[in-house]
Amino acid sequence: MKHLTILLAGLAVGLTIPGIGFTQNNTASAVSDNPVLEKKVLEVSNELRCLVCQNQTIADSNADLAVDLKNQVRQQLSDGRSKQEILKYMTERYGDFVLYNPPFNAATVMLWVGPFLLMLLGLILLVRQIKQRKQELSQEMFSTQEIERARQLLDRKLGNQ
Repeated sequence: MKHLTILLAGLAVGLTIPGIGFTQNNTASAVSDNPVLEKKVLEVSNELRCLVCQNQTIADSNADLAVDLKNQVRQQLSDGRSKQEILKYMTERYGDFVLYNPPFNAATVMLWVGPFLLMLLGLILLVRQIKQRKQELSQEMFSTQEIERARQLLDRKLGNQ
């Protein structure tokens, strides 16, 4: 029993220790002690989309690219650039998609209208399928033999209960 306890403890330690090296804390640490700068970094970061996650802002994401972008925003703000200059720089580098709320223009029209078009198309296809199925069922005729066989099956089923 003592050997089994030592073996299980060794196994638990052996399985736990390798995982320690893989844990990472991918967060953009506050490099600046200036709370005003960090507030601006957070403000700009909330307007930029994480290009890895695509459903989060870089302020919310811990992906390596998001951390790098947050650090780049911090550096640019430290260098004296304005919020609009940083957003313009990011847009020029990554396109309108990097903006969490992209502008409505010819290049982004599908981002804004696409989901509604897909939903409308799905609704049209659903209505069409329902009408087609209803028409097929209304045209289907059964012979008297098939109706009698169905009646016998129902009677047999009801008789067994």
